[in-house]
Amino acid sequence: MEWLQERKRMLQLPVYISGRYLFSRKSTNVINIITGIATLGISVGTAALILILTVFNGFEDLINGMMGNFNPDVTITPASGKTFTVDSSRIRALYEIKGVREVGLSLEEVAFFEYAKMQDFGIIKGVSRNFGSIVNIDSTIQEGIFKTEDRDNYYAVVGAGMRNKLSVNIENPLEPLSVFMAKSEDTDVAEQQFRQQVAMPIGTFSVQQDFDNQYVISALEMVQRLLAKKDEISAYELKLEKRDDRKTIDAIRKVMGSEFVVKDRYQQNAAFLKIMNVEKWMSFAIVSLMLILIAFNMIGSLWMIVLDKKKDIAVLKALGMRDGKIRNIFLSTGLWMVSIGMAVGFVLAEILYVYHKQVGLIPVPEGFMMESYPASMRSLDFLTVGCTVVLIGVLASFPAARKAMSIKAVFNE
Repeated sequence: MEWLQERKRMLQLPVYISGRYLFSRKSTNVINIITGIATLGISVGTAALILILTVFNGFEDLINGMMGNFNPDVTITPASGKTFTVDSSRIRALYEIKGVREVGLSLEEVAFFEYAKMQDFGIIKGVSRNFGSIVNIDSTIQEGIFKTEDRDNYYAVVGAGMRNKLSVNIENPLEPLSVFMAKSEDTDVAEQQFRQQVAMPIGTFSVQQDFDNQYVISALEMVQRLLAKKDEISAYELKLEKRDDRKTIDAIRKVMGSEFVVKDRYQQNAAFLKIMNVEKWMSFAIVSLMLILIAFNMIGSLWMIVLDKKKDIAVLKALGMRDGKIRNIFLSTGLWMVSIGMAVGFVLAEILYVYHKQVGLIPVPEGFMMESYPASMRSLDFLTVGCTVVLIGVLASFPAARKAMSIKAVFNE
């Protein structure tokens, strides 16, 4: 036991000496100033890394929330081809899976739209009547209401971008939206080359620019007539009892088999989220490079501490301290600086985050759906930033530690 305690004290000695070197008064006050500046730089760099990740997390949560109002929890599409025939037995099997709340049908295709002599291409999406129960589409409605059909008419809910391109006026009950689809089968020259359906614009929605600029939502039956594909759809759309329930999603894949592709809400937006992640970690890397530049102040500070404590190092070596422990003293000094700077940076980031959430520290230009930049702080970000800052600190401590090891045991006045 005594041997273990002695061993522990020997291991703690470099840490104790490094603390004394860092916090004690130096022979020159400039060293204290440079050390303080280096520590402050680490604090600012740490806070910047946390806040960069926080803002991107906020955008990710915002986009996922917005797309979650348009995309279902799960989509089931054919592994080959664009459409398939509705199978009532499969629908029953889906409803029998524990965790599946609602099953809807959809059919979408590129179409040509005309409204009051304004024309453009877009995507027509026909949905079953329970679409409002599968996604929270009502929360995206900017004008009018969400409705696709009644006994006498078909209705169209138009993306905000499409509304602007076609100059749609939902308050005009006399102007319908015409939807055209080219006939796929061979037709005579004298025959009409396009199928046409009309729907009355009744609302506009806004989700995300790519969707807003392309999509028009209407009744499934109307789109099936437009495509001449009775009882055919392009996807099953499912609402789950618990979003992202992996057990339920795995059960759905098992029921549907290899003929279908089952995607959760993240996989539906995989390309967009991948771009977001690339931008996020590129920004993180750029700020990390800034922190590396800040670490040069730390290198200079530690080097000056080594020169200031040159006599002490020679005495410690004369007393028998090995080079490895001398090195550990200055590595520990660097870690002291990094730890203090990192702790202050974490606190600073949290203060700025709370202040931003309460009053909106960074506003966004007018015309956006939000008044300030979204932000979401996650505990994993602190671990990521902490590891990055410590790694930079250790690397910055090595030059001074190697210099200390090279000092001879005999010191000449």
